[in-house]
Amino acid sequence: MIQPRPKHSFPTVKAEVHPKLNNVAFVDVSSGHRFLTRSTMKSNRKETINGEEYFIVLRDVTSDSHPAYTGERRLVDTAGRVEKFTNKFKRARK
Repeated sequence: MIQPRPKHSFPTVKAEVHPKLNNVAFVDVSSGHRFLTRSTMKSNRKETINGEEYFIVLRDVTSDSHPAYTGERRLVDTAGRVEKFTNKFKRARK
């Protein structure tokens, strides 16, 4: 009978070839949402979450706050750029 793998079991890899995987929590600065995963990244800040120690990595934009994923539309002010462009080429024509 084949035994199922225990939860959070990862296959062993050669230690001298592959980097060490760490528990990492990516934190979205704007929303505060945490993404718990394993990564080779480290940081100076650590926190215990669900009884395990995680490196805390702060991110400005994640899928939780990026407009492409949230569907939120943002108005981009282009009036200043258009005026700058037309003024620049008005001077060139004279």
